[in-house]
Amino acid sequence: MESIMYALVGFGLGLFGFYYGFARLQLKRLIETTPTSTVRSIAMGTVEVQGIVAPAKKTLLTSPLSGKPCVYYAYAVEEYRSSGKHSRWVTIRSGSKGTPFFARDKTGSVLVDPQGAKIEIPKDIRYESRLGIDPPKSVQKFLKTERIPFESFFGMNKTMRFTESYIAPEDTLYVLGYAQDNPHVEEGTGQKNEEDIVIGKGGRVFFISDKPEKDILKTLSWNVYLFIYGGAALSLACLAVILIYFGLF
Repeated sequence: MESIMYALVGFGLGLFGFYYGFARLQLKRLIETTPTSTVRSIAMGTVEVQGIVAPAKKTLLTSPLSGKPCVYYAYAVEEYRSSGKHSRWVTIRSGSKGTPFFARDKTGSVLVDPQGAKIEIPKDIRYESRLGIDPPKSVQKFLKTERIPFESFFGMNKTMRFTESYIAPEDTLYVLGYAQDNPHVEEGTGQKNEEDIVIGKGGRVFFISDKPEKDILKTLSWNVYLFIYGGAALSLACLAVILIYFGLF
């Protein structure tokens, strides 16, 4: 009975991987076929730009775990829990937040609203706490504010980990999104492309990364092969187990 349960789960995971692989393939093809524009030459519609992050009118955020000034952050607080023979990491709190910022190149700046974007950036901060190791003061302050205890009933530290990613001023970003009129600026009152145009969600894809385009395409190529072929192989293998179990093969 246990083997059939694993086979059913594996079949579902394989299908998900196969679907995810095709989604990555579509993103790869869109990046390959969309030319990189300078800010000055941006046209309405799907655009691809690369630029340096600059805050928009004192709208900087503060990342919750490390206290870094940023225009976007994502964090997770996890606890290691055991139940019988099984142990696993459980996410007990996570979140993300972004604010509009400028992407600047040699020709000018354009406003980017990260709301709704698929943002792929590495973890900037990794902290752990366990017996004998306290989390940093900045993390303790956050935990206190959120009323998340890092000590057990007996006063010993729980085994926890804290991760955080952020986009900070002066970071270099790749942005693939939809350029449109900024609805919050009256026509003709903003500087060319700096305030009257905003890149955001609206087209097929809204994607932000801190990698160069060449590295993004390399990663996507590996994703496509791994998830499409790996997902298909896993689903077929698990399907065979299911059919054999029910005497259909």
